[in-house]
Amino acid sequence: MRSIPTRLSAAFAAVLAAFLLAACGGSADSAGDGAGPEIPETPVITGEPAGYNADDVSFATNMVTHHKQAIDLSKLVPERSENPELAALANQIAAVQQPEINIMNVFLVQWNENPEAASDTGEDGSAEGHAGHGQPMQGMVDDATMTKLESLRGTEFDRLWLESMISHHQGAVEMAKAEIAHGKNVDAIAMAKTMVATQEAEIVQMKQMLEGGRP
Repeated sequence: MRSIPTRLSAAFAAVLAAFLLAACGGSADSAGDGAGPEIPETPVITGEPAGYNADDVSFATNMVTHHKQAIDLSKLVPERSENPELAALANQIAAVQQPEINIMNVFLVQWNENPEAASDTGEDGSAEGHAGHGQPMQGMVDDATMTKLESLRGTEFDRLWLESMISHHQGAVEMAKAEIAHGKNVDAIAMAKTMVATQEAEIVQMKQMLEGGRP
């Protein structure tokens, strides 16, 4: 079976090509295959705007910002951890979530939203620039914790990173479940289901790693 990142990247490239034929547009970001848990085949973006509602826009807008922080957290690992399993997990998270960011940005373009606004967050952690669509994002790591992570090395870093990423993933799962319950766009809902399956599996793995690292 083709991996989720491979399928999503292929879908993103196909949709972006359609945009380029319709009007002058940007370019696709490439991402490598992830070694994530095996997820059942699910629909990916069709290239058609289809139906959507405010919950779909909120999901895509907020999850782009949420995913970007997960990637930032993953980038901290190589220089601070000596744990190869943690390094592999960080690579896997980045490899899965970057293609998802790409596709959610395509959703926002299809829905006549501005993907760049997804990077603008208010003091409450909500995404701004989407008039009424921004909602507080669950599980975001605060600035103090990010600063502390940057200062740590070895097992102390590993522990705080795992604790932070577990909470981050749990927040993403709740956001994805809200999309499944209240969203309208079939492609966004399919992506949310994939996120739940992938991130719940990674939460289990991280909890096992955290337990294994205790004296």
